[in-house]
Amino acid sequence: MMIRKILPVLLFTFILCSCSNDDDVVNTDTIGQTFEISNVDFVTTDGFQGVVNVVVPNNITVFESDVPLVFVLDPIATAANGVDVFEPLPRSFFFNNGGFAQYRFNFIFDDATGIYDLDLVLESDDFEALGSDFTQNQIFRIVIVPSEFAETHNTDDLNSLLSELDLD
Repeated sequence: MMIRKILPVLLFTFILCSCSNDDDVVNTDTIGQTFEISNVDFVTTDGFQGVVNVVVPNNITVFESDVPLVFVLDPIATAANGVDVFEPLPRSFFFNNGGFAQYRFNFIFDDATGIYDLDLVLESDDFEALGSDFTQNQIFRIVIVPSEFAETHNTDDLNSLLSELDLD
């Protein structure tokens, strides 16, 4: 008799507990896509910024709600660590003379034409004074992630991001 009373309560509790939403689990339908652009050279026409347009490759599907994350290779940290070290954009540098330089990007989504691209931008208060280590042969890694994923996960650490998206 006691089992008849307890069994429905246990069954209801089991059903209730099995219907939870665990936001820490990456669903298998979360698909991040990554590509790399190397030998990027920035040239200025106005003395303050250089812009390089990067078209997202045709083999990468992009939705309007997707979020691009862009990382630039840090050659000094790479040499010190013996492995590629990428830093998230925007990335700013401040010099002893009071000057600055900054890498940043713009994402352009044009569903009507099917063109999805990014403008990689290097800007400075004195672009001409920047050395070739800033303006020549830069390497960028671009990760396109679903916006829901970007809202709930750490997007500043490239290795963690690639691991969570199963892109190792």
